[in-house]
Amino acid sequence: MPSYIKELRALVGHRPLILNSASGALFNQHQQVLLQERTDTGDWGFPGGYLAFGEGFKDALVREFQEDAGLVVQPLQLLQLSDQNHYTYPNGDQVQPINGFYLVKYVSGRLLQQATDETTQLAYFDLDQPPTFFNAQHATMFSVLQQHYL
Repeated sequence: MPSYIKELRALVGHRPLILNSASGALFNQHQQVLLQERTDTGDWGFPGGYLAFGEGFKDALVREFQEDAGLVVQPLQLLQLSDQNHYTYPNGDQVQPINGFYLVKYVSGRLLQQATDETTQLAYFDLDQPPTFFNAQHATMFSVLQQHYL
């Protein structure tokens, strides 16, 4: 979590916040999409995260992919801008994330083989076999991919 959000949370506690986030869809050669199993819920989502103060969607996406997956990616196309979802994290923090969801391409790096503070594991999924997503926003993003690429 960017220090900006930690500072906000110290001031407002668990009250609802509107935050900007960026997520990306990376396909492998088998047309499977990369997802991360989250440490906070054990459910799946797209690599990505919240923007730091002064950071743009694409910069945050590149940073988050490297932190969460070990990969350098290049954002190619905005697939969806989502602003209608609300989520309460297991710790009680409430958010309305405004998310830029991008198609990305691999540039360099290797998939992380060990868990991090946000990622338990990484795996590629077929578009006709979605896992359990940690919130409705990620399930909707998966549906966007199904509509475009199935």
